[in-house]
Amino acid sequence: MPSPDRLPLALYVHFPWCLRKCPYCDFNSHALRAPLDEAAYLRALRADLAQDLAIAAGRRVASVFFGGGTPSLASPGFVGGLLETVDRLAGVAPDAEITLEANPGAADAGRFAGYRAAGVNRLSIGVQSFDDRALAALGRVHDGREALAAAAAARTAGFDNLNLDLMYALPGQDVRGALADLDRALALAPEHLSWYQLTIEPNTAFAAAPPSLPDEDGAAEIQDAGLARLAEAGLARYEVSAFARAGRRCRHNLNYWEFGDYLGVGAGAHGKLSLPDGGVLRRRKPRHPGAYLAGAGTAAGIAGEHRLAPDDLEIEFAMNALRLVDGVPTALFGERTGLDPGRLAAPAARARALGLLAPDPSRLAASPRGLQFLNRLIALFAGD
Repeated sequence: MPSPDRLPLALYVHFPWCLRKCPYCDFNSHALRAPLDEAAYLRALRADLAQDLAIAAGRRVASVFFGGGTPSLASPGFVGGLLETVDRLAGVAPDAEITLEANPGAADAGRFAGYRAAGVNRLSIGVQSFDDRALAALGRVHDGREALAAAAAARTAGFDNLNLDLMYALPGQDVRGALADLDRALALAPEHLSWYQLTIEPNTAFAAAPPSLPDEDGAAEIQDAGLARLAEAGLARYEVSAFARAGRRCRHNLNYWEFGDYLGVGAGAHGKLSLPDGGVLRRRKPRHPGAYLAGAGTAAGIAGEHRLAPDDLEIEFAMNALRLVDGVPTALFGERTGLDPGRLAAPAARARALGLLAPDPSRLAASPRGLQFLNRLIALFAGD
């Protein structure tokens, strides 16, 4: 295993508040019911970051991702203040990719320009749909007009690296409706598109009162038609739900999928770090914002941490790498875990016998069938 200081290091910053909790959302997000105390949260993030960097061997940060929740509820000053701290404490690579998630209706052109001036160079807008009826069914706080306006505002602010999040298989949606959504997104010429199926997750409002969604065959028909449309538009699929123009793949997320290292700061954030002795450490922070604010930077600010056992490394590596359409070199398993790649031989052989894994033994890559049945493929790497 190479020295940890030679591995890429990313930083994820979680902003846990949003205007309203969406009924499908199972992320750690909380409706903002009082004025946000930005200064208090920024102090907590700085203390949290300093504590995590104590075990990061002085490594420079290659990418930063502000996720949520709705980070665009925070001011540009908040974002810039944290980026200044990251650069001072760890150093930010000159070519670092710095992404901020934004929601239509929770930001405007002036604020986007402020984020750009603060150092954000990639914007990810949570559109989900351009259809007003679908947006209402999803509990979104914006309408289709605001989604279009947000994309235009991003361009006006100078962003030339734009991602749009879009869902399909929405309540009452058919192929025609899904393609209409895609066409509206493609007309905005985004550099990147995240296009993923709406699923009902446990412990959400939709789990308690499920809407009527397209059945399995209907969702598959939408997916097939959408994949063809995206390919025609020049957006190449490089991960199960991610599509990009040449040179515009999300480097931060690629680091996750290639089992790189990342720090996670903020309420409910998770991190993964390779240690000098060859181990891999997982660390998570308190989920509730109140508990996080009270404990950040102290022992109470770490909700849990553990070293991954070899079997855990196998399944976690597979869960990430097999999401990539081209997979990864099999040797990367050894480079990122310190384990013998031969540990993957038996599950890989079973997967190839089932037609779920590409035949080339030098790469760990799902076959087209494997991408279609990804959960079944990953389960083969869960150990005996």
